[in-house]
Amino acid sequence: MFFLEVRVFAAPSRPHTKWGVAVAFGAAGSLVVVLIVLAFLWPTKTSAAHDLPVGIAGPEATVSAFEDALGEQGVTTFDFVAADDREDAVSQIETRETYGAIVFSDTGMPEVLTAPAASSTAASLLTSVASQLQAQLAQQIAAAGGDASTAQVTVTSVVSLSDTDSTGAGLAAASFPMMLGGMLGGVLVSLLVVGAVRRLAALAGFAVTAGLLITLVMQGWFEYLQGDFWLNALAIGLSVLATSSFVVGWASLLGSPGIGIGAVVTVLFANPLSAASTPWQFLAQPWGQIGQFFVPGASNWLIRSLSYFPAADDSQQWWTLIGWVALGVVLTLIGHFRARATMHVPPATLEAATA
Repeated sequence: MFFLEVRVFAAPSRPHTKWGVAVAFGAAGSLVVVLIVLAFLWPTKTSAAHDLPVGIAGPEATVSAFEDALGEQGVTTFDFVAADDREDAVSQIETRETYGAIVFSDTGMPEVLTAPAASSTAASLLTSVASQLQAQLAQQIAAAGGDASTAQVTVTSVVSLSDTDSTGAGLAAASFPMMLGGMLGGVLVSLLVVGAVRRLAALAGFAVTAGLLITLVMQGWFEYLQGDFWLNALAIGLSVLATSSFVVGWASLLGSPGIGIGAVVTVLFANPLSAASTPWQFLAQPWGQIGQFFVPGASNWLIRSLSYFPAADDSQQWWTLIGWVALGVVLTLIGHFRARATMHVPPATLEAATA
């Protein structure tokens, strides 16, 4: 009779993590969550309606009296920009110098111009100003013995949102997914593609495809975007490329830790400062202005301008995105050549190859 002896060899077990270390890791994870929550909530908590550029036109005495009255009340909501007349005020709105205007006249009632396409929040503020003006005028007319019902302040929308995105929520909601998609694209290229030139080629293909497909969805399907399809696709593709190339650049330079740096800068710093749903002037200064020089802020402004404000000068936004793309490319090439310079071949290998 034969007996078969079977021996089971258990894999060596790893020592258990010490209790104190386990608790410390849990506490550290909670701090990371708190940091993420703070990064997204801080701009909302510290934002306030102030320094909103608004045009103002009319007789000098009337304009001065209006501004003095607001100053005495301590109102800092508006930063008034002088306009020669109504036509000049409209031009300022269409070129995105202002978010609206208040136009006074000698003979008629005041008119308030709004631009919901620039900011629904700003348009609501100006509409409330129109209501307050109308109430004050009604009181003055009634006190003079006139008919208070004749006090009518007209509110005119100069640049309105499309019927398919009447509140502007579509454009605002698209900001975060585009930023996140660009970051994930950069992470995938960093992990799956080897070689600097190949990574850059992968980024180019990713940006072109993403720009076309996102524009097809947002303009061809949902109809959130307006204007020229190809120009919108170029802006979106460049925005995605700017984010993804930044992540790939840091990954090429520092390895896996570089991916973390790219993600932290993009998600926890640049995105909360982008002011996707409110005027950037409402953010705590100078962070609102700084945020416009990062990819999400420049992208949001550019895409909105291409859809609704073709007369606006968007050169700052184009060059900002191009600058971030260039930074990512430079970091990628620096990482590549530095890795080649630090390559070391053992002498024995050289001798063997020579033999």
